[in-house]
Amino acid sequence: MRRMVETLARKRFVYAFGGGRADGDASMKDLLGGKGANLAEMSSLGLPVPPGFTITTEACTHFYGHGRSYPESLRGEVGEALSRVETLAGKRFGDAANPLLVSVRSGARASMPGMMDTVLNLGLNDETVEGLAKLAGDRRFAFDSYRRFIQMYSNVVLGLDHHMFEEILDDHKDALSYTIDTQLSAEDWEAVVADYRAAVQRELSRPFPQAPQEQLWGAIGAVFDSWMNDRAKFYRRMHDIPESWGTAVNVQSMVFGNMGETSATGVAFTRNPSTGEAALYGEFLINAQGEDVVAGIRTPQSITRAAREEMGEKALSMEEALPEVFGELKGVVGRLERHYRDMQDIEFTVERGRLYMLQTRNGKRTAKAALRVAVDLADEGLITHDEAVMRVEPASLDQLLHPTIDPAAERDVISVGLPASPGAATGKIVFSAEEAERLGAAGEAVILVRDETSPEDIRGMDAARGIVTARGGMTSHAAVVARGMGRPCVSGAGELQIYDKLGEMRCRGRVFRAGDVITIDGAKGEILSGVVKMIEPELSGDFATLMTWADGARRMQVRANAETAHEAAAARQFGAEGIGLCRTEHMFFDDDRIAAVREMILADDELGRRTALAKILPMQRGDFVQLFTIMAGLPVTIRLLDIPLHEFLPHTEEDLDAVAKATGLDAGKLMRRAKELRETNPMLGHRGCRLGISYPEIYEMQVRAIIEAACEIDASGQRPPQPEIMHPLIAKGEEMAYLRVLTDRIAKQVMAERGCAIEYTVGSMIELPRAAVRAGEIAAHAEFFSFGTNDLTQTAYGISRDDSGRFLAAYIDKGIFERDPFASLDQDGVGDLIRIAVERGRAARPGIKLGICGEHGGDPASIAFFEAVGLDYISCSPYRVPIARLAAAQATLQQRAAGDGAASLA
Repeated sequence: MRRMVETLARKRFVYAFGGGRADGDASMKDLLGGKGANLAEMSSLGLPVPPGFTITTEACTHFYGHGRSYPESLRGEVGEALSRVETLAGKRFGDAANPLLVSVRSGARASMPGMMDTVLNLGLNDETVEGLAKLAGDRRFAFDSYRRFIQMYSNVVLGLDHHMFEEILDDHKDALSYTIDTQLSAEDWEAVVADYRAAVQRELSRPFPQAPQEQLWGAIGAVFDSWMNDRAKFYRRMHDIPESWGTAVNVQSMVFGNMGETSATGVAFTRNPSTGEAALYGEFLINAQGEDVVAGIRTPQSITRAAREEMGEKALSMEEALPEVFGELKGVVGRLERHYRDMQDIEFTVERGRLYMLQTRNGKRTAKAALRVAVDLADEGLITHDEAVMRVEPASLDQLLHPTIDPAAERDVISVGLPASPGAATGKIVFSAEEAERLGAAGEAVILVRDETSPEDIRGMDAARGIVTARGGMTSHAAVVARGMGRPCVSGAGELQIYDKLGEMRCRGRVFRAGDVITIDGAKGEILSGVVKMIEPELSGDFATLMTWADGARRMQVRANAETAHEAAAARQFGAEGIGLCRTEHMFFDDDRIAAVREMILADDELGRRTALAKILPMQRGDFVQLFTIMAGLPVTIRLLDIPLHEFLPHTEEDLDAVAKATGLDAGKLMRRAKELRETNPMLGHRGCRLGISYPEIYEMQVRAIIEAACEIDASGQRPPQPEIMHPLIAKGEEMAYLRVLTDRIAKQVMAERGCAIEYTVGSMIELPRAAVRAGEIAAHAEFFSFGTNDLTQTAYGISRDDSGRFLAAYIDKGIFERDPFASLDQDGVGDLIRIAVERGRAARPGIKLGICGEHGGDPASIAFFEAVGLDYISCSPYRVPIARLAAAQATLQQRAAGDGAASLA
């Protein structure tokens, strides 16, 4: 009895699959990772899945929490699971006569293509390779598999550079006058293997490991280690994947696509991942293993005949070369799409005419494809409109909000490749990921040009505006990662000759050097010389349909941060429901008004300041008339002057002299006033409402400009404006009370003078911790709060956003921060301040309007938090409005689902 209780209490770290059953299923993604959960699900569906087992993400968490050591029970569990695989496969691990070979792959709960490590053909050694050769009746296949294993294991587990092995192989091919790997005979591969093993001995002063158990645990440890490699950490930061999730490890019986002309391997999507078209899409290679397809080492062939003909390829498609297996594959992938009710990305192998499924997952897709797939699946009745809204990643919409090449533009085509990821980009040619990262950080637009990309290039790919590769297909590393990032990509441009050490790219008799400007069209697969004219995107069709569904689902309103007519018009185009933040100081920097602002700052008394402010008044009024006209009756939140006055003055002696000459202002006085206004920490100094209290005439002028503009709109017969006058940096109720009286006094004066009646509201930014915790006393005088989360984060942490870049990366790398708190809201600390302010503000004024206008208003994770605390609206930059609309809808649906779940439990 005691042993039974201990067994039940013991945490389980290994889950088996295969043979038509599995210990897990698709719902266990958090524990088994995406790959493991889907292998289990496919096994339970009775699909042809090679048997194997999954080591859970909790084992990874234990590994990193206990000095890179395994849970005590893990070796025993792995041993039991491996015995089951041996039984199902009819082979034994390490048996010289009948060897079981396995693959060891990563599998995080969120797909991270190419970021972590994989080892294939594990279990081969000098004895088992002979057994494999006899069993297969193919010595060439066996030694081809062995050389692949040595190279992969040496790189992933032993830390040797894979280029060393590629150079050895290239030397052998050169000596034999061969051009492709499939020309090498069994004897040739034996010679390559001997040289590979000699290289390992030379580099490490020890032989390549021969014991299969040593190989297995070396590979398991390497996969866990790869969770924390640089490229995986960078990818996680880029996609907001928490480090704490860890990765699972999948150990699976090998099947071989490199056993001759009736064997193959490939990748297929149930729909086109670039366009979303409902047609089977993918690539395969005969007599190859999986890494050959994605690595771009050999040019893959199309899955379907239609795709082959469209691409103008001569090599037979899978539909033509292996028609029976193709028919079986088509049936399986259709079944998987219907089962998962989403587009699937599938890996498969054909071993001597028999199909095996190695993976299925929801396929990575472009934003354009995501929209089409979601809308089509809803139209087909597979999912609801709400589910369609949940299927599109909000941040991916950014891909659709940028220009594409004008169809009427002249196109000087350098070369044509595959249309791997749509969109267009112009930039300078760079030939290394490091150079792309360096120039990108300096603000340069660059196009990364490579023979092929690898996972190590992830940072450079992210920094580049677009990617070009000479090798690789539509499912190569470059293509898959570019689509996920939303970068335009042209892959497999075989005409290109790339000499990265010389810094040159040659094609069709032309030479292009590093720094030359090119444009790429990822939709057509074209590489063009120079800058090519672009056009703005069309936000119609599937985009408009899905956004209509999203708007019908969401609760929060979405506004935009805008202070110019151009920004306001863009905001309306993207569906903004008003302006949530108009920063009036941005209006002061125009050349035609900065002189008057400086005159106001230099004035010796209030009369002088009012004289200068009178010059600014008509300019501000005109700005507000424009905004009210564009917003056509929607709310416009106008923040009164916030920044310190010294920011309007020149900072260097040179600039001071230039301004003095241009304006006729006294240079000495300018210098003295600049010194007087200089502050040790202006972020915490004389700014915001403190200016309005020290110099009330500034805020009086701004309130007058707002109400006069509103009266003009009202008199013109347009839709009545909804001005919301916001006072920044409020910390105390007394500040808000003083400024509320000032605002109402000026507003009443203007309305009396103009004979109009304008409905306006007065509110406060909540951007200081004291304001949050004393929100009740501020709400007594404020009709709305707008959370300025940029400054609230700065003041809560005591970190300047402008300086944080110097050390935040170290904090994220060390796990102190999961993500940059200025990019995605700190929901615990800063979030608690918001929760307090919401609760206390509503207690003091039940009808108070609550919004957010910081940069977090465009971050989907932060938007989910704002929905949970019950804000009324979010505001973000104009180009992020569609992202915010979709994210707000998803947040509403998630809250509704959580509420329904809680109700059902009750």
